[in-house]
Amino acid sequence: MEVLLDTQAVLWFQNADNRLSEKAKKLIDNPGNSCFVSIASLWEMAIKVNLRKLNIDIGFNAFPEYLESKSFKILDITPSHLMHLSELDYHHKDPFDRLLIAQAMTEDLTIISADRHFNSYPVNVLW
Repeated sequence: MEVLLDTQAVLWFQNADNRLSEKAKKLIDNPGNSCFVSIASLWEMAIKVNLRKLNIDIGFNAFPEYLESKSFKILDITPSHLMHLSELDYHHKDPFDRLLIAQAMTEDLTIISADRHFNSYPVNVLW
């Protein structure tokens, strides 16, 4: 299975936070699955760290190396993702989440997210 972790899910996984469901943890830990983290999530984290709205225990600068150590793949933003984004219905207001939805739809990825707004789109969401 190929999964795209939303920003909150990857942060909860990194922190071993109990808010991440056991089902999600098992999917992420399964070596048979490919896990993706969008560059948009890293962008969102960088903004929140700079605004002091997010503290990452290992530090933001160490986060990409952490992702690599877990064999997570960074999903770049492509023009096709943006084209899909430009056509999305406006059920969700968060621009980063909307981009994740467009990426998941374009790349046929399952999203791991606790955000109920994701269910308003034709994308497979697991939690």
